[in-house]
Amino acid sequence: MTIRVLVVDDSSFFRRRVSEILAQDPLLEVIDTAANGREAVEKVKTLRPDVITMDIEMPVMDGISAVREIMKVSPTPVLMFSSLTHEGARATLEALDAGAMDFLPKRFEDIARSKEEAILQLQQRVRAIARRRPRVASPRPASTLSSLPSRTAPVRAPAAAFSRPNAGEPAQPVVAAERRSLPRRSGKSYQLLAIGTSTGGPVALQAVLTRLPANFPHPIVLVQHMPGTFTTAFAARLDGLCQIRVKEAEDGDVLRPGHAYLAPGGRQMMFEGRPGAARLRILDGNDKVNYKPCVDITFASAAKVYGGKVLAVVLTGMGADGRDGARLLKEQGASVWAQDEETCVVYGMPQAVAKAGIATESLPLPLIGEAIVHEMAG
Repeated sequence: MTIRVLVVDDSSFFRRRVSEILAQDPLLEVIDTAANGREAVEKVKTLRPDVITMDIEMPVMDGISAVREIMKVSPTPVLMFSSLTHEGARATLEALDAGAMDFLPKRFEDIARSKEEAILQLQQRVRAIARRRPRVASPRPASTLSSLPSRTAPVRAPAAAFSRPNAGEPAQPVVAAERRSLPRRSGKSYQLLAIGTSTGGPVALQAVLTRLPANFPHPIVLVQHMPGTFTTAFAARLDGLCQIRVKEAEDGDVLRPGHAYLAPGGRQMMFEGRPGAARLRILDGNDKVNYKPCVDITFASAAKVYGGKVLAVVLTGMGADGRDGARLLKEQGASVWAQDEETCVVYGMPQAVAKAGIATESLPLPLIGEAIVHEMAG
């Protein structure tokens, strides 16, 4: 069964280019195109596509407004195209918050080392998000650990969760099913929380990190597959939403409790020193490594410095980055958790960890933040 795609962009050249690329995949069918957000909203109502590719800057109605409207009238997986600028990053993050599932740079040469690789990435992303339908998340109560003081900003519930529909079922807003019980505390002693993610990660990280209190007792490192111009804006966005402090990691940063350090796009994040007095090293890394930043590299470095005193969490993402690093952490006695399949945008990275027998817990996204606090600060 083919995946039906609606291509939305005000440039006729770009609409044609994207359509031609998608048409090369026998599993993908471009059913129509739209030149602005308003036209896209109307066509979604009548055509019911499986996936939408969406530009951000368009006349009549921009891409962010169109995504919000589409999520109200007919929730559909959306892949955004963005410029690799600071303003483009901020707009893309707004689109993800509005309900879009993923994004790609509009200049395909920015995402791959060859034309063939760029084509394959676009096709893979469209196929991956087509397997999910946006759903409306149920609000969660405040953390059970209310005795821990917080910053003045309130905890914000995640804007969206994802679940798989039955075959042939139209996408309709429903309350996401949630596991209600927290996993039993292991009793381990921790000194670091490490989280790795990719496709779907910006929304997932927001859902997890907004559950952590300001006095969270350990430092946090975050690895999100994302271009360099995006990580600066993403860290600033998270810092404004969370009770903990969030910043883009810099070389020489001293790790502090209650602070999260986001690996800068295009570079690798590692550790040096000893637990309690560790610093971050931000390096260019090897060009042969597929991901910059790479979850495996950061996790492996954490295993060397922190040993078993790490809780590593692998969230939604395409591929298997994080599996090898998580294995090294597990061998040192660290705890490894994975996001469950039903709440992932793409069940790739968590599945790799779970199938390898590395993860001790497989948890739904709405519960992960609270479970982290219960395990590490309870």
